[in-house]
Amino acid sequence: MSISISLLVVFFIFGSLLMLLKKKAPKMSFENHFKLTQWCANLAINNPKIIYAISIIIVAIGIYGITQLRVENSFIGYFKSDTEIYQGMKVIDQELGGTIPLDVIIKFNPIKDNFSDDELSDFEDEFASEANDAKYWFNAYRLEIIKKVDKFLNQRDFIGNVGSLATLLEVGKSVNKGSELDPLALSLIYKNLPDEYKELILTPYLNIENNEVRFSIRTIDSDPNLRRNEFVESLKTDLEELLKNEPVEVQVAGVMVLYNNMLQALFSSQADTFIFVVLALFLVFVVIFRSLKLSIIGIVANLVPLCAVFGIMGIAGIPLDIMSITIAAISLGIGVDDIIHYIHRFKNENRLYSVTESIKRSHASIGYAMYYTSFAIFLGFSVMILSNFWPTIYFGVLTDLVMVMMLLGALILLPAMIVSLYKR
Repeated sequence: MSISISLLVVFFIFGSLLMLLKKKAPKMSFENHFKLTQWCANLAINNPKIIYAISIIIVAIGIYGITQLRVENSFIGYFKSDTEIYQGMKVIDQELGGTIPLDVIIKFNPIKDNFSDDELSDFEDEFASEANDAKYWFNAYRLEIIKKVDKFLNQRDFIGNVGSLATLLEVGKSVNKGSELDPLALSLIYKNLPDEYKELILTPYLNIENNEVRFSIRTIDSDPNLRRNEFVESLKTDLEELLKNEPVEVQVAGVMVLYNNMLQALFSSQADTFIFVVLALFLVFVVIFRSLKLSIIGIVANLVPLCAVFGIMGIAGIPLDIMSITIAAISLGIGVDDIIHYIHRFKNENRLYSVTESIKRSHASIGYAMYYTSFAIFLGFSVMILSNFWPTIYFGVLTDLVMVMMLLGALILLPAMIVSLYKR
C-alpha cells in the first residue's frame, strides 16, 4: 500500500508540481567534483579479473560466516548494559532465580500398567480403576518420579529456580520436623484444603483430572553460553531418557519454547521463500530485460553482496532474531531497485554506443541517482544506531551495510560482468 501511494504521489502530484515550475539550467557541480561513479566505471571496465577474484573471496568468506549464523532470542541481551531494564533483568536473572519461564509437564499413564496380571486381584482391579481419583492419586510411585525429575532439573545448567510438587514436599518436611509427608497425608491435605488455597498452592503444579504434574522453571537468560534451541531439545531428550522405563509422557512448553519455535519457523520459512523469491525475480528480469544473460548477471550481482552481509553477521556473532532475520528481504528489495535502474539505462545507451561507452554513460547518469537514493536511505537508517534496543541497532547497521554493498555491487560487479559476458 505504501509503495502504491508513493508511486501515485510521484507520478501525479510531484509531476503536477513540476509543471508549475520554470525550467532551469541543470547544475552538475556535485557530479563534476565527486568522481565516485566514474571511478567505479573505470574499475569495472579495466580490471574485471580483479573484481571477480575479490567477489570469489567475498563469497567464500560469506559462506563460512553463514555456517556460523545462529538463531537466538536473548531478552536480556536485547538491551544495552547501562539501561535500567537490563540492570533490573540481570538482578532477577542472577539473584532471584532466572527470568524466562519454561514448563516441564509429566503426564502419567494409567497406574494399572504397574501391576502384573498374576498379582492383580479383584480388589486391585477395583483400586486400579479408581487410581486416578483424588483420594488415591498420591502414592509412593508417583512421588518418587516427581522427586527424581525435580532433582534432575535442579542439576541442569542454565536453570535457576524450579517450582514443583517436590518443592512443597520439602516445605512440608521442614514443617513436619524432618519427616516427609507420606501419600496418605498428602491425600488428606488435598481433600481438606479449602479450594482457594488449593488453587494457590497445588493447582500450579498438579492436575489430577488430567493426571499431570508441572515443573515451573526459570532459565538463566543472561548466560552467554546458553543456546536456546539446543537447550530445549536436549532437555526434552534427556528427560525422555531419564524416564524411558516409566509409563509417563514428557512435554516441554512455556515462553522460551514459544519464542524459540517462532524464530526457528521464521528462519526455515525465510530460507524456503528466499529461493522462491530469487527464481521469481529471475523471471521478472527476463520479462523486463528480454535477455537471459542480463537476467543472470543481475541475479548474481544481487546475491554476492547479500552473501557478504550474512557472512559478516555470522563472523561477528550477530544472532538472527525477529528483526535481523528480515534483512534478506530488505536486501533483495534494495538490490533489485539498483539493478533494474542500471540495466534499463544501460540498454537504452547501448542502442547507440558500445558496451564500455554505455557503461560510462550509465555511471554518469543513473549512477548518481542510485548514489543519491542509497545515501539518503543510509542516513535514515543510521538514526537507529542511537537506540538502546540492540535488535534495532543491528537492524540499522546491517541495513546501512546492505546499502553500501548493494550499491558497490551495482556500480562495480554488475558492469564488470556486463563487459565480460554481454557482447553487443
